[in-house]
Amino acid sequence: MPDTSSQSDAVKASLAGAVPPQPRVMGAVNWLGLWTLYKKEVRRFLKVSFQTVAAPVATTLLYMMVFSLAIGVTREAPGGLPFVVFLGPGLIMMGLLNNAFANSSSSLIVAKVQGNTVDFLMPPLSAGELAAAFIGGAITRGVLVAAASAAVIVPFASLPVAHLWAIVFFGVGAAAMLGMAGVIAGVWAEKFDHLAVITNFIIMPLTFLSGTFYSISILPEPFQTISHVNPFFYLIDGFRYGFIGYADGNIAIGVAVTLVINAVLLVACYGVLRSGWRLRT
Repeated sequence: MPDTSSQSDAVKASLAGAVPPQPRVMGAVNWLGLWTLYKKEVRRFLKVSFQTVAAPVATTLLYMMVFSLAIGVTREAPGGLPFVVFLGPGLIMMGLLNNAFANSSSSLIVAKVQGNTVDFLMPPLSAGELAAAFIGGAITRGVLVAAASAAVIVPFASLPVAHLWAIVFFGVGAAAMLGMAGVIAGVWAEKFDHLAVITNFIIMPLTFLSGTFYSISILPEPFQTISHVNPFFYLIDGFRYGFIGYADGNIAIGVAVTLVINAVLLVACYGVLRSGWRLRT
């Protein structure tokens, strides 16, 4: 028979040196949880990339083809540039804005409709970490769509790069702004129809009336002044300035407007996520 006493002594000896489970120390920021939620947000839209990336790029390409064939040859933009070169950055920014908003807003409304909000409310994630992950996912999708759109536009219009800092600043700033707007809209909305109202009656009109397809310098007053109240104007104008070096407005004002609006939206995102409004009820 085996010596059970010796086996028991060996087990006791091994247990004596074992360290009992300890609570995981996360520090000021739960980096692992933040990174995990961010990856979830990115993988969520990449899993259906034909819908979330390819479809917006195809829409941008159609706009470029239509304008190129219709008026691109006969019309010059401000500064003597070909119209398609002027149009290209506006179309890229339009795709970026729409998709950054769609990513964060759809993620939250889907979770609410399916009853999956517990997936990100139960883990030890603070409101700031939740906001960072959702906004980060929106920025990633917006920038990815913008990069893909630029790639398909180049055969129609060789886009110069006049000020790289403006392309990066206004591109990332616009994606963050609409990503944060999407978080707030997704928390507020109770069904997909609510998001459709925001997209069709707020986001889309502001995008189309912000100089995407034209220079606001051709507008008569008071419409030219009204355009300067539209925050999307500064995003598109600054982004276009980064490519062609021409701007309808003051770039310094555009930088200030972008920073102020993003700061306000960031505080608002943190507030609604921290309160749990329409997420925990």
